[in-house]
Amino acid sequence: MDRFEIRESELSDFAEIERLYPDAFPNEELRPLVKALLQDTPSVLSLVAIAGRSALIGHIVFTPCSVAGGSDGVALLGPLAVAPAWQKRGVGSALVRAGLDWLRSADFYKIFVLGDPTYYGRFGFDAERSVVPPFPLPEEWRVAWQSISLRSTASRLQGTLSVPPAWNEPTLWAPDAAI
Repeated sequence: MDRFEIRESELSDFAEIERLYPDAFPNEELRPLVKALLQDTPSVLSLVAIAGRSALIGHIVFTPCSVAGGSDGVALLGPLAVAPAWQKRGVGSALVRAGLDWLRSADFYKIFVLGDPTYYGRFGFDAERSVVPPFPLPEEWRVAWQSISLRSTASRLQGTLSVPPAWNEPTLWAPDAAI
């Protein structure tokens, strides 16, 4: 496995984070979302992967959310970006695992994601049927809406995921925007 470290992002990382996303997602423009999450959304968990002394090679965001009825302790994973030269080398997996560990220790109990079931399934994510995303998904993309419980005693949630303003954009929930 290649050597890199994972840490919480810092303000000084922002320019590199912004450069990472067009490289990782050449057909999508995720920088406005990332900027809004990092600058305007309280309490997001933003982690970076650093190789060598300072090369930023990956980034992930977990956004605190709620479900109707005022539940705390839930978050939305995304976006997740890894520099193309570092893809398929364990960086994305390490970022996801580090984020889940951090959220578990911070008393979060359920994490949601809209993404590839094969990729996220390896971390324990499974199709989510009780909590729906804030915007309708095409039926063929229902399996991309997933969750993982971080505690065996997670309460049974039902309803719609309530997201902060940065995520309240229908185009982010379109099939080709799955992150």
